[in-house]
Amino acid sequence: MTGYAVVFEKTETGWSAYAPDLPGLGVAGETFEETEQLMREGIEFHIEGLRADGEPVPEPTTRVSEIVPA
Repeated sequence: MTGYAVVFEKTETGWSAYAPDLPGLGVAGETFEETEQLMREGIEFHIEGLRADGEPVPEPTTRVSEIVPA
């Protein structure tokens, strides 16, 4: 399986993150590293929950590119 795109956003108190292809999954942490780890764990937990409930696991479809202005 291909990995899921994750969006990280700096906040006033740390970082937040969400995966566009996994609605309802979002995390927040004090550091980027903490938030990244929480997201890794969250993705696994979210997928386990979907499977346990008999729900389909969404395929990753979101693509991310960094665009640098000219």
